[in-house]
Amino acid sequence: MKHSLIIALSFLFLTFSCTESETTYINTVTGPISIDSMGLALVHEHVLVDFIGADSVSPERYNQEEVIAKVLPYLLEVKKYGVKTIFDCTPSYLAKDPILLKMLSEQSGIQIITNTGLYGTQKGKFLPDYAFTETAEQLADRWIVEYRNGIEGTGIKPGFIKISVNEDDPLGEMDSKLVRAAGLTYEQTSLKIYSHTGTWNTAKQEVAILKEMGIDPSAFVWVHAQAEQDFQNYLVAAKLGVWISLDGVGWSLDEYVERLLFAKENGFLDQVLISHDAGWYDPAKSDGGDFVPFTNIFEKLMPALNAQGFDEADWKMLLEGNPKRAFGN
Repeated sequence: MKHSLIIALSFLFLTFSCTESETTYINTVTGPISIDSMGLALVHEHVLVDFIGADSVSPERYNQEEVIAKVLPYLLEVKKYGVKTIFDCTPSYLAKDPILLKMLSEQSGIQIITNTGLYGTQKGKFLPDYAFTETAEQLADRWIVEYRNGIEGTGIKPGFIKISVNEDDPLGEMDSKLVRAAGLTYEQTSLKIYSHTGTWNTAKQEVAILKEMGIDPSAFVWVHAQAEQDFQNYLVAAKLGVWISLDGVGWSLDEYVERLLFAKENGFLDQVLISHDAGWYDPAKSDGGDFVPFTNIFEKLMPALNAQGFDEADWKMLLEGNPKRAFGN
Protein backbone atom coordinates (compact mmCIF):
# COMPACT_ATOMS: atom_id res chain seq x y z
CA MET A 1 0.00 0.00 0.00
CA LYS A 2 2.78 2.39 0.98
CA HIS A 3 4.71 1.47 -2.18
CA SER A 4 1.63 2.15 -4.36
CA LEU A 5 1.12 5.55 -2.72
CA ILE A 6 4.70 6.53 -3.44
CA ILE A 7 4.30 5.52 -7.09
CA ALA A 8 1.06 7.51 -7.38
CA LEU A 9 2.59 10.61 -5.81
CA SER A 10 5.62 10.31 -8.06
CA PHE A 11 3.37 10.13 -11.11
CA LEU A 12 1.46 13.23 -10.01
CA PHE A 13 4.72 15.11 -9.45
CA LEU A 14 6.03 14.19 -12.88
CA THR A 15 2.75 15.15 -14.53
CA PHE A 16 2.75 18.53 -12.78
CA SER A 17 6.40 19.12 -13.67
CA CYS A 18 5.79 18.37 -17.35
CA THR A 19 2.78 20.67 -17.42
CA GLU A 20 4.79 23.47 -15.86
CA SER A 21 7.74 23.03 -18.21
CA GLU A 22 5.49 23.06 -21.27
CA THR A 23 3.73 26.29 -20.27
CA THR A 24 5.00 29.25 -22.32
CA TYR A 25 5.16 32.72 -20.87
CA ILE A 26 5.76 36.18 -22.28
CA ASN A 27 6.83 39.27 -20.35
CA THR A 28 4.43 42.20 -20.15
CA VAL A 29 5.15 45.53 -18.48
CA THR A 30 3.27 44.33 -15.40
CA GLY A 31 4.92 40.90 -15.28
CA PRO A 32 4.91 37.56 -17.11
CA ILE A 33 1.69 36.05 -18.44
CA SER A 34 0.87 32.73 -20.03
CA ILE A 35 1.04 32.99 -23.81
CA ASP A 36 -2.45 31.47 -23.84
CA SER A 37 -3.80 34.48 -21.93
CA MET A 38 -2.73 37.01 -24.59
CA GLY A 39 -6.15 36.84 -26.22
CA LEU A 40 -6.78 39.16 -29.13
CA ALA A 41 -3.45 40.90 -29.79
CA LEU A 42 -2.24 43.84 -31.85
CA VAL A 43 1.44 43.12 -32.45
CA HIS A 44 2.69 46.49 -33.69
CA GLU A 45 1.43 49.72 -32.14
CA HIS A 46 2.95 52.81 -30.52
CA VAL A 47 2.09 54.94 -27.50
CA LEU A 48 4.94 57.44 -27.66
CA VAL A 49 7.64 58.06 -30.28
CA ASP A 50 10.25 60.82 -30.42
CA PHE A 51 12.18 61.10 -33.70
CA ILE A 52 14.66 63.71 -32.51
CA GLY A 53 17.57 61.25 -32.53
CA ALA A 54 19.62 59.27 -30.03
CA ASP A 55 21.85 62.24 -29.18
CA SER A 56 18.91 64.37 -27.99
CA VAL A 57 16.12 62.04 -26.88
CA SER A 58 15.16 62.53 -23.23
CA PRO A 59 12.25 61.93 -20.81
CA GLU A 60 12.36 65.67 -20.17
CA ARG A 61 10.83 66.25 -23.61
CA TYR A 62 7.40 65.04 -22.48
CA ASN A 63 5.20 64.78 -19.40
CA GLN A 64 3.99 61.27 -18.58
CA GLU A 65 0.62 62.46 -17.26
CA GLU A 66 -0.02 64.44 -20.45
CA VAL A 67 0.82 61.39 -22.56
CA ILE A 68 -1.55 59.26 -20.48
CA ALA A 69 -4.36 61.79 -20.85
CA LYS A 70 -3.90 61.72 -24.63
CA VAL A 71 -3.42 57.96 -25.14
CA LEU A 72 -5.69 56.29 -22.58
CA PRO A 73 -8.97 57.03 -24.41
CA TYR A 74 -7.61 55.29 -27.53
CA LEU A 75 -6.67 52.21 -25.53
CA LEU A 76 -10.10 52.10 -23.92
CA GLU A 77 -11.69 52.52 -27.35
CA VAL A 78 -9.90 49.53 -28.89
CA LYS A 79 -10.49 47.46 -25.76
CA LYS A 80 -14.20 47.55 -26.67
CA TYR A 81 -13.34 45.42 -29.72
CA GLY A 82 -11.92 42.71 -27.46
CA VAL A 83 -8.25 43.60 -27.64
CA LYS A 84 -6.44 42.17 -24.60
CA THR A 85 -2.77 42.64 -25.56
CA ILE A 86 -0.78 45.31 -27.39
CA PHE A 87 2.87 45.09 -28.40
CA ASP A 88 4.40 48.55 -28.09
CA CYS A 89 7.11 48.63 -30.75
CA THR A 90 8.76 51.93 -29.83
CA PRO A 91 12.47 51.08 -29.74
CA SER A 92 15.20 52.21 -27.38
CA TYR A 93 16.37 55.79 -28.02
CA LEU A 94 13.04 56.74 -29.59
CA ALA A 95 11.39 57.45 -26.22
CA LYS A 96 10.63 53.91 -25.13
CA ASP A 97 9.26 54.39 -21.60
CA PRO A 98 8.47 51.14 -19.74
CA ILE A 99 7.12 52.97 -16.68
CA LEU A 100 4.70 54.96 -18.82
CA LEU A 101 3.57 51.74 -20.49
CA LYS A 102 3.03 50.12 -17.11
CA MET A 103 0.84 53.01 -15.95
CA LEU A 104 -1.20 52.83 -19.15
CA SER A 105 -1.55 49.08 -18.81
CA GLU A 106 -2.78 49.36 -15.24
CA GLN A 107 -5.26 52.12 -16.09
CA SER A 108 -6.59 50.55 -19.30
CA GLY A 109 -6.57 46.88 -18.33
CA ILE A 110 -4.76 46.05 -21.59
CA GLN A 111 -1.64 43.87 -21.36
CA ILE A 112 1.24 45.82 -22.92
CA ILE A 113 4.50 44.24 -24.07
CA THR A 114 7.71 46.21 -24.61
CA ASN A 115 11.03 45.31 -26.21
CA THR A 116 14.81 45.30 -26.15
CA GLY A 117 17.17 45.96 -29.06
CA LEU A 118 18.31 48.92 -31.19
CA TYR A 119 16.91 50.71 -34.22
CA GLY A 120 19.40 51.05 -37.06
CA THR A 121 17.41 52.63 -39.87
CA GLN A 122 17.98 56.20 -41.16
CA LYS A 123 21.72 55.51 -41.20
CA GLY A 124 22.13 55.27 -37.46
CA LYS A 125 20.28 58.41 -36.36
CA PHE A 126 18.64 56.48 -33.52
CA LEU A 127 21.70 54.54 -32.39
CA PRO A 128 23.70 55.46 -29.26
CA ASP A 129 27.45 55.96 -29.58
CA TYR A 130 28.26 52.58 -28.05
CA ALA A 131 26.45 50.79 -30.88
CA PHE A 132 29.17 51.86 -33.31
CA THR A 133 32.06 50.56 -31.22
CA GLU A 134 30.69 47.45 -29.52
CA THR A 135 30.61 44.01 -31.08
CA ALA A 136 27.46 42.01 -31.74
CA GLU A 137 28.33 39.94 -28.67
CA GLN A 138 28.56 43.04 -26.47
CA LEU A 139 25.25 44.41 -27.74
CA ALA A 140 23.61 41.06 -27.16
CA ASP A 141 24.97 41.01 -23.61
CA ARG A 142 23.17 44.32 -22.94
CA TRP A 143 19.88 42.97 -24.28
CA ILE A 144 20.20 39.71 -22.37
CA VAL A 145 20.75 41.66 -19.14
CA GLU A 146 17.54 43.62 -19.84
CA TYR A 147 15.69 40.34 -20.33
CA ARG A 148 17.01 38.92 -17.07
CA ASN A 149 17.01 42.02 -14.84
CA GLY A 150 14.71 44.56 -16.47
CA ILE A 151 15.12 47.65 -18.67
CA GLU A 152 17.22 50.52 -17.29
CA GLY A 153 16.63 49.69 -13.64
CA THR A 154 12.84 49.56 -13.95
CA GLY A 155 12.55 45.83 -13.36
CA ILE A 156 10.26 45.70 -16.43
CA LYS A 157 11.37 42.98 -18.80
CA PRO A 158 11.04 42.86 -22.60
CA GLY A 159 8.83 40.37 -24.41
CA PHE A 160 10.56 40.59 -27.80
CA ILE A 161 13.57 42.04 -29.63
CA LYS A 162 13.00 45.12 -31.82
CA ILE A 163 15.64 46.06 -34.38
CA SER A 164 15.58 47.84 -37.71
CA VAL A 165 17.83 47.83 -40.75
CA ASN A 166 18.38 50.00 -43.79
CA GLU A 167 17.30 48.90 -47.26
CA ASP A 168 20.82 48.19 -48.51
CA ASP A 169 22.14 45.44 -50.77
CA PRO A 170 24.38 44.07 -49.48
CA LEU A 171 23.26 44.71 -45.92
CA GLY A 172 25.55 47.23 -44.23
CA GLU A 173 28.02 46.33 -41.51
CA MET A 174 26.02 47.98 -38.71
CA ASP A 175 22.77 46.39 -39.82
CA SER A 176 24.39 42.97 -40.06
CA LYS A 177 25.77 43.46 -36.56
CA LEU A 178 22.31 44.27 -35.20
CA VAL A 179 20.88 41.12 -36.77
CA ARG A 180 23.69 39.00 -35.30
CA ALA A 181 23.19 40.62 -31.89
CA ALA A 182 19.48 39.82 -32.11
CA GLY A 183 20.31 36.24 -33.04
CA LEU A 184 22.67 35.87 -30.09
CA THR A 185 20.02 37.31 -27.78
CA TYR A 186 17.41 34.93 -29.15
CA GLU A 187 19.70 31.97 -28.49
CA GLN A 188 19.93 32.91 -24.80
CA THR A 189 16.38 34.18 -24.21
CA SER A 190 14.04 32.78 -26.92
CA LEU A 191 12.79 36.35 -27.48
CA LYS A 192 11.52 36.60 -31.06
CA ILE A 193 13.23 39.02 -33.46
CA TYR A 194 10.95 41.78 -34.72
CA SER A 195 12.82 43.64 -37.47
CA HIS A 196 11.61 46.84 -39.13
CA THR A 197 12.62 46.00 -42.67
CA GLY A 198 10.54 46.54 -45.81
CA THR A 199 11.21 44.49 -48.94
CA TRP A 200 12.05 40.79 -49.11
CA ASN A 201 15.38 41.65 -50.73
CA THR A 202 16.44 43.06 -47.37
CA ALA A 203 14.58 40.59 -45.17
CA LYS A 204 16.10 37.58 -46.93
CA GLN A 205 19.58 38.88 -46.08
CA GLU A 206 18.61 39.04 -42.40
CA VAL A 207 17.18 35.53 -42.57
CA ALA A 208 20.40 34.30 -44.21
CA ILE A 209 22.47 35.66 -41.30
CA LEU A 210 20.22 33.94 -38.78
CA LYS A 211 20.32 30.66 -40.69
CA GLU A 212 24.13 30.81 -40.74
CA MET A 213 23.93 31.08 -36.94
CA GLY A 214 21.76 27.96 -36.86
CA ILE A 215 18.58 29.89 -36.01
CA ASP A 216 15.33 28.79 -37.60
CA PRO A 217 13.61 31.53 -39.69
CA SER A 218 10.48 31.12 -37.55
CA ALA A 219 12.29 33.25 -34.95
CA PHE A 220 12.14 36.20 -37.37
CA VAL A 221 9.26 38.62 -37.94
CA TRP A 222 9.48 40.50 -41.24
CA VAL A 223 8.09 43.90 -40.26
CA HIS A 224 6.48 46.15 -42.87
CA ALA A 225 6.24 43.27 -45.32
CA GLN A 226 3.49 45.26 -47.04
CA ALA A 227 6.34 47.11 -48.80
CA GLU A 228 6.99 44.00 -50.91
CA GLN A 229 5.55 44.29 -54.42
CA ASP A 230 6.31 40.78 -55.71
CA PHE A 231 3.71 38.61 -54.00
CA GLN A 232 5.61 35.44 -54.93
CA ASN A 233 8.21 36.44 -52.33
CA TYR A 234 5.55 36.02 -49.65
CA LEU A 235 5.34 32.37 -50.68
CA VAL A 236 9.12 32.03 -50.37
CA ALA A 237 9.14 33.63 -46.91
CA ALA A 238 6.20 31.57 -45.68
CA LYS A 239 7.81 28.32 -46.87
CA LEU A 240 10.90 29.19 -44.83
CA GLY A 241 8.74 29.78 -41.73
CA VAL A 242 9.27 33.55 -41.59
CA TRP A 243 6.45 35.54 -39.97
CA ILE A 244 5.05 38.03 -42.48
CA SER A 245 3.90 41.17 -40.66
CA LEU A 246 1.53 43.49 -42.50
CA ASP A 247 1.57 46.35 -40.05
CA GLY A 248 0.34 49.67 -41.32
CA VAL A 249 -3.44 49.26 -41.37
CA GLY A 250 -3.76 52.44 -39.34
CA TRP A 251 -2.67 54.44 -42.36
CA SER A 252 -4.24 52.75 -45.41
CA LEU A 253 -6.41 49.84 -46.47
CA ASP A 254 -6.34 48.63 -50.08
CA GLU A 255 -2.88 47.00 -50.11
CA TYR A 256 -3.78 45.01 -47.00
CA VAL A 257 -7.00 43.70 -48.53
CA GLU A 258 -5.07 42.59 -51.60
CA ARG A 259 -2.24 40.91 -49.65
CA LEU A 260 -4.49 39.15 -47.16
CA LEU A 261 -6.67 37.76 -49.93
CA PHE A 262 -3.52 36.46 -51.61
CA ALA A 263 -2.38 34.88 -48.34
CA LYS A 264 -5.70 33.10 -47.85
CA GLU A 265 -5.94 31.95 -51.46
CA ASN A 266 -2.38 30.59 -51.32
CA GLY A 267 -2.61 28.88 -47.95
CA PHE A 268 -0.22 30.89 -45.80
CA LEU A 269 -2.62 33.02 -43.78
CA ASP A 270 -1.32 31.11 -40.74
CA GLN A 271 2.10 32.80 -41.26
CA VAL A 272 0.72 36.36 -41.30
CA LEU A 273 0.52 38.98 -38.55
CA ILE A 274 -1.49 42.19 -38.84
CA SER A 275 -1.50 45.44 -36.91
CA HIS A 276 -1.89 49.20 -37.33
CA ASP A 277 1.56 50.69 -36.53
CA ALA A 278 -0.69 53.44 -35.17
CA GLY A 279 -0.66 56.04 -32.42
CA TRP A 280 1.31 58.05 -31.15
CA TYR A 281 2.19 60.93 -28.88
CA ASP A 282 4.99 62.96 -30.52
CA PRO A 283 6.85 65.29 -28.10
CA ALA A 284 7.91 67.53 -30.98
CA LYS A 285 4.29 68.48 -31.74
CA SER A 286 1.72 70.53 -29.88
CA ASP A 287 -0.33 68.31 -27.55
CA GLY A 288 1.53 65.33 -28.99
CA GLY A 289 0.16 65.86 -32.51
CA ASP A 290 -2.61 63.89 -34.22
CA PHE A 291 -3.15 60.39 -32.83
CA VAL A 292 -4.09 57.63 -35.29
CA PRO A 293 -6.50 55.24 -33.50
CA PHE A 294 -6.01 51.48 -33.18
CA THR A 295 -9.36 50.60 -34.77
CA ASN A 296 -9.01 50.36 -38.58
CA ILE A 297 -8.76 46.57 -38.52
CA PHE A 298 -12.14 46.30 -36.83
CA GLU A 299 -13.95 49.19 -38.49
CA LYS A 300 -12.56 49.06 -42.05
CA LEU A 301 -10.43 46.00 -42.83
CA MET A 302 -12.84 43.40 -41.44
CA PRO A 303 -15.89 44.64 -43.42
CA ALA A 304 -13.82 44.87 -46.61
CA LEU A 305 -12.48 41.32 -46.32
CA ASN A 306 -15.68 39.77 -44.97
CA ALA A 307 -17.35 40.93 -48.16
CA GLN A 308 -14.79 38.82 -50.05
CA GLY A 309 -15.08 35.61 -48.06
CA PHE A 310 -13.18 36.10 -44.81
CA ASP A 311 -14.89 34.65 -41.75
CA GLU A 312 -14.60 34.53 -37.98
CA ALA A 313 -12.09 31.68 -38.09
CA ASP A 314 -9.74 33.75 -40.29
CA TRP A 315 -9.83 36.68 -37.87
CA LYS A 316 -9.35 34.43 -34.87
CA MET A 317 -6.27 33.00 -36.57
CA LEU A 318 -4.83 36.40 -37.52
CA LEU A 319 -5.47 38.19 -34.24
CA GLU A 320 -5.23 35.38 -31.66
CA GLY A 321 -3.72 32.18 -32.95
CA ASN A 322 -0.89 33.59 -35.04
CA PRO A 323 0.43 36.02 -32.37
CA LYS A 324 0.50 33.20 -29.82
CA ARG A 325 2.45 30.94 -32.17
CA ALA A 326 4.75 33.71 -33.37
CA PHE A 327 5.77 34.93 -29.93
CA GLY A 328 5.50 31.68 -28.00
CA ASN A 329 8.72 29.81 -27.25
